[in-house]
Amino acid sequence: MNITKNYNQKELTLCIDGRIDTITSQELNNEINAELGDFDSLIIDFTDLEYISSAGLRVLIATQKKLKADVIPLVIKNVNDNVSEIFRMSGFDKILKIE
Repeated sequence: MNITKNYNQKELTLCIDGRIDTITSQELNNEINAELGDFDSLIIDFTDLEYISSAGLRVLIATQKKLKADVIPLVIKNVNDNVSEIFRMSGFDKILKIE
């Protein structure tokens, strides 16, 4: 998994490529936590994401809860069919804002 960070003013976009699984989910969590307080909006771009496991889904939900407390929007963009199916089957498509 590779994470690219891009700031546009106070909006942070994280572009993720590869896989978010049990091993890499902690790295994603650490990257998000390291940036907390530096952004007013978080976009996670999954254009190049191949797969997300339940560990990755937990990171997304934990992040959403942290950001919601501070009224910071989280948007997930460019989800491919495979990842979209995982979101749909887990019900996360109803919980997360996916564009």
